[in-house]
Amino acid sequence: MGLRRGRTEATKILVSVVHVLTAMVGVSSGQGLVPGVIIFGDSVVDAGNNNHLSTLVRANFPPYGRDFAQHSPTGRFCNGKLATDFTVENLGFTSYPPAYLSQEATGNNLLHGANFASAASGYLDSTANLYQAISLTQQLQYYKEYQSKVERVAGKAKAAALFAGAIYVLSAGSSDYVQNYYINPLLSGSYTPDQFSDLLLQSFTTFVQNLYNMGGRRVGVTSLPPMGCLPAAVTLFGGGSNGCVARLNKDAVAFNKKMNAAAQALKKSHPNLKLVVFDIYNPLLDLIDHPGKSGFFEARKACCGTGTIETSLLCNAGSPETCSNATGYVFWDSFHPSEAANKVLADALLLQGIDLIS
Repeated sequence: MGLRRGRTEATKILVSVVHVLTAMVGVSSGQGLVPGVIIFGDSVVDAGNNNHLSTLVRANFPPYGRDFAQHSPTGRFCNGKLATDFTVENLGFTSYPPAYLSQEATGNNLLHGANFASAASGYLDSTANLYQAISLTQQLQYYKEYQSKVERVAGKAKAAALFAGAIYVLSAGSSDYVQNYYINPLLSGSYTPDQFSDLLLQSFTTFVQNLYNMGGRRVGVTSLPPMGCLPAAVTLFGGGSNGCVARLNKDAVAFNKKMNAAAQALKKSHPNLKLVVFDIYNPLLDLIDHPGKSGFFEARKACCGTGTIETSLLCNAGSPETCSNATGYVFWDSFHPSEAANKVLADALLLQGIDLIS
């Protein structure tokens, strides 16, 4: 029981914060703190778009989703809810933005946002292309299409209010490194880590500028996580060590520093832009270094299979050794946090993102 106390206290604080914010903005019952949530990015936030693609990077089969509603897979790379699902709940919504390629993404279901994310996508279109995922460039094209659909359903005035008032979430970068740069000798031979980060940040800046030109004003982008601590990264790049891979974490820290500087530059050049870089690195590293503080007991191995390499197709109903209860595991599969860890991360995001809400 004592191990869970940290989570309980954090939840109480978050509930208080939400109540205060609700009073500040005068939100009535049944409405969210913002008009909607619109999501772009990779597998950390993909709610099922890859289910509809000819790609091997999928999660629409057991044991994915076993702790989600109806205990069935949705395409989320998790045993249950993503951090963005918890964020949407924290903002007062009772349903999640539908995956844009799904059958649910029609009519009134589009009026509180949509999810355009695609597992294995990244800041570079070439990363998505390697895995037949939806690139960020294509995600923005889908968003443009979405805007037209919303205007037809709600009218231009209500649509404009949604586009201007919604929170836009972007999660990308990890796939560019772990699923492209670190395993692609042509890429790593052409760019130093420092040069590669500059390349990604050019794409980040262009994406935010394009989104701004399409009406987006409240943007939250996640930093890179401690990539060297992902179970698969330790297995693949750790040289037999059981600890985090220092050079990968060093690359993440350097990238995150540059991203914060790029975000400040974007805000200066776009006066009406609210842009927050959500620090995922430190909250996740804290869970990994001190799992017991938040009620976890396993941070090196994931729940699924051996916990060292399995993700996507390798994490399946036949995977041996899959844990029976994921609540004590920081990672669900070798790349992605468990639902319990996502809850902790979502609480951190809400506290960091108050500027986007107010």
